[in-house]
Amino acid sequence: MRRTAITTMLLLLLSAILLLAIDQQAYAQQQPEIRRQLLLQQDSTIPGYELYMVIVEIPGGVSEVRHTHPGPLAGYVAEGELILEHEGRPRATYKTGTSFLVEAGKVHQGINMGSVTVKLIVTLVLEKGKPANSLAP
Repeated sequence: MRRTAITTMLLLLLSAILLLAIDQQAYAQQQPEIRRQLLLQQDSTIPGYELYMVIVEIPGGVSEVRHTHPGPLAGYVAEGELILEHEGRPRATYKTGTSFLVEAGKVHQGINMGSVTVKLIVTLVLEKGKPANSLAP
């Protein structure tokens, strides 16, 4: 009898863990994604470098993963309010009409804690052949 009760408890616990895992997967699939629209890609005036201009849209309640870029990134907040965590600087909030700079190689993360989509216009200068970004450790 005691063995049956223990087996039942273990099955219930295992079922609860499985349901939580499935629920987390469903939540992750429902979360809106960050959109990026390439506006311009062309050779820079600096030999061996390319210039990219991109519109980045971060839905409300969504944040980027911590990452770096091999070249400098200049951003302009066209709509909404962006929180930027930036290696070596205090956390900062940028509102519509403000701009920011992320130096090459600095770990950073854009966060939208609001309910309105944040729209950014970013310009990135990269050495040809290098990836645009890398995940931070």
